[in-house]
Amino acid sequence: MLKIIFSVLIGIIFVSDACALQSTIMNAEGYACMGEDKSRKQTEEAAMSDAKKKAVEDTITYVSSVTKVEDFEVVKDIVDAYAKAQVKILERKSFWYKDDRAGDCHRVVIKAEVIPDEKAIQEVATKKQTVDNPVMPLQVNLWTDRKEYKSGEKIKIYIKGNKPFYARVIYRDLKGEFLQLLPNPFRTDNYFNGGVIYEIPAGNDTFELVVSPPFGEEQIILYSSTSPLGDLTLKDEGGVYQVKTRERDIGIKTRGVKIKVVEEEGSAAKVDIDKKGKPQASEFFEEKLKVRTGP
Repeated sequence: MLKIIFSVLIGIIFVSDACALQSTIMNAEGYACMGEDKSRKQTEEAAMSDAKKKAVEDTITYVSSVTKVEDFEVVKDIVDAYAKAQVKILERKSFWYKDDRAGDCHRVVIKAEVIPDEKAIQEVATKKQTVDNPVMPLQVNLWTDRKEYKSGEKIKIYIKGNKPFYARVIYRDLKGEFLQLLPNPFRTDNYFNGGVIYEIPAGNDTFELVVSPPFGEEQIILYSSTSPLGDLTLKDEGGVYQVKTRERDIGIKTRGVKIKVVEEEGSAAKVDIDKKGKPQASEFFEEKLKVRTGP
């Protein structure tokens, strides 16, 4: 078995070292026309504001439809958390076009990550009926097998989701290099069932995580989604992949919902929607776990 020697986990992992981010990735469109009171820049800004507003509104509709717990207060708390959401633009396409009545108009198509109020959504997660409940928004737990490791010991990583999900697990070492542990050249499947604990390394994996110096603080990063994750640039290192995508682009490229723009006549455009006529959406969950090392 190939041994990949990481300088990991000599020390203690504290719960406070885990950082989770729950969100929904949504396609949305916004529109605005110049009229007599707006400049081109103001029109573009108005179209973007409209797109962000619709992204939040569509997300609330989507989250409400997938959250089917009996406790109405839980659903209300989730909706309230998304009503206070931040909107992060992941991709955008914009078009100017002529409207017969309104004149010069602007349309913007965005892929937006709608991030609910962190404190509010964490309070929802602590309620008993939400734990491992598949009718709640996606949540994937990430943990290790022990709280303390010594040199030469092997580390096990575990993940478990409340519903079926796609996942990518990355290790960031002391040098700032990123290694993708899962999926890897020998364990290519990145789709997992909900309610099942998965172990890394295990199965077809051909590597072990063995504690060795140098010591310091490193990180395990989990990206998960109800849709297939976006592609990264990877280099086969035998049992794992080295991530060649720039650090600042890893999270953005991983977020899996793709905006598909179909050209119409003129310079307008439309976003593909599913068969039910609803905007495409993907539940997303990211968790980061710090690991401290020491002699």
